[in-house]
Amino acid sequence: MILIKEFEFDAAHNLVKYHGKCERLHGHTYKLVVKLEGTPDSEGMVFDFVELKRIVKEKVVDKFDHAYINDIISQPTAENIAVYVWNELVEVLKRSNCRLYEVEVWETKTSGVIYRGEAHERLAE
Repeated sequence: MILIKEFEFDAAHNLVKYHGKCERLHGHTYKLVVKLEGTPDSEGMVFDFVELKRIVKEKVVDKFDHAYINDIISQPTAENIAVYVWNELVEVLKRSNCRLYEVEVWETKTSGVIYRGEAHERLAE
């Protein structure tokens, strides 16, 4: 099963290594989708939605909401934000019955990125 939880936050950034309008300061209402892969536990759940919300809010959303993301990530592209989110969550969401499967970061309703961790690790080898 794939368990899905969506989050939203507003933040500003600028892409310092990009030449175009996005190198100027601007903001987005980001959508973050966190997906866990696993099997239901003895309570019939892959992961408790309340606990997942608390963890993601604490580890990611509270840091990014109404923030200047460049203070956290030097080149805050959707791709780099997704890698950051993955790294913040991968260990803390690991359970005997599930693991982090995928994160999605959407800058707009039509532009986003999906990251699955291990694919990035293969590219880096």
